[in-house]
Amino acid sequence: MPESKRANIDSMVGRVVVEKGLATPSEVQKCLELQRAANDGSDPRHASLAHFLVAEGIVTRKQIERLRPDLEEQKAEQQQLPGYELLGRLGAGAMATVHKARQLSLDRLVAIKVLPRKHTNNPQFVERFYAEGRAAAKLNHPNIVQAIDVGKAGNYHYFVMEYVEGRTVYEDLAEKGHLSEEESLNIAIPIAKALEHAHDAGFIHRDVKPKNIMLTNDGKVKLADMGLARAVSDREAAEAEAGKAYGTPYYISPEQIRGERNVDFRADIYGFGATLYHMVTGQVPFDGPNPSAVMHQHLKADLVPPDHLNPKISTGLGEIIEVCMAKNRNKRYATTHDLLDDLTTVQKGEAPLHARKLFDMSSLSVLAGDTPEAAPLVELTQAPANVGMSPVFWLAAIGWAVAGALFLALLMSN
Repeated sequence: MPESKRANIDSMVGRVVVEKGLATPSEVQKCLELQRAANDGSDPRHASLAHFLVAEGIVTRKQIERLRPDLEEQKAEQQQLPGYELLGRLGAGAMATVHKARQLSLDRLVAIKVLPRKHTNNPQFVERFYAEGRAAAKLNHPNIVQAIDVGKAGNYHYFVMEYVEGRTVYEDLAEKGHLSEEESLNIAIPIAKALEHAHDAGFIHRDVKPKNIMLTNDGKVKLADMGLARAVSDREAAEAEAGKAYGTPYYISPEQIRGERNVDFRADIYGFGATLYHMVTGQVPFDGPNPSAVMHQHLKADLVPPDHLNPKISTGLGEIIEVCMAKNRNKRYATTHDLLDDLTTVQKGEAPLHARKLFDMSSLSVLAGDTPEAAPLVELTQAPANVGMSPVFWLAAIGWAVAGALFLALLMSN
């Protein structure tokens, strides 16, 4: 076997055993060093990386055999994507595999998302894949991962996008537990700008979450993965998706859970709030033993205020998050611009005017006897059925009681 072909196969074997959790990068590196030291070219079978992984007891022959379909899939993808050199797999899921690659014509690094062959005969999967490419291509913003190309080569559908060297917010949270208010706002503001651009262009993302926020090595913040994005005006898609919950359970909005036809930008504001909640507290807003249990809590459970879990964050940031996560979307921010305005205001150490106004209106509504369902007000930490007298009411009552007592005391002293 030619040396270059052997090296390519060894590279794929090394990537796959690490991706599957069968070996660590250091174990693969050790076997590569043993291979280089022992390989005299006399026996290609014994010269393979797989041989040394088995010989060192890191994997078994049966495990190597079970990896064969993955290796064949990667080889086929590489052969059928002309103009690109695949350099490694960045990630894989049920819907797609993402590779790091080099675009040969421009000699630049890109990321290529490839639809698995098992989905290529399913028109629904193929259409959703191309819809992602079309949505991304219509968005041009420094805080959104840029689309480059979408097409078909051989049996493969692929989507080429900007390669981002860095990490995700999810990885940061896994390492640090939670982020400071300053760190969180430095991430949240660029993402709010990205969402504002998408919303102004008529698109909703529908899957804002820590795994879809990239932090580049040079300090930029980018919103990634338009896999669930669609145009608000696409009524055909809305009808086709009616009654189905599209999104990630930990960050999904109540209206997405219900499968409503008229989901709009406010669903992204909810997901944004849930993501920001996770960033500043280190916990998802609602948890449970399974996706259904988590989604039920998004619909019904009280939200624990984020500043109760992390007292170090400002009251203003806590108010922003609670407004974003109002279960009734009419009680969330009226526009993404208002959200962005409040974020930048809090970053300067000032009160979030839009959120504060909603909080004040909520208190006045209860005093006036309006029901929570009827009033266009922000939902705080209780479900509508449990809302009682507001703090403003009790403060007013206490004030009148104290004044009355003082008045009686003065009369008696005279």
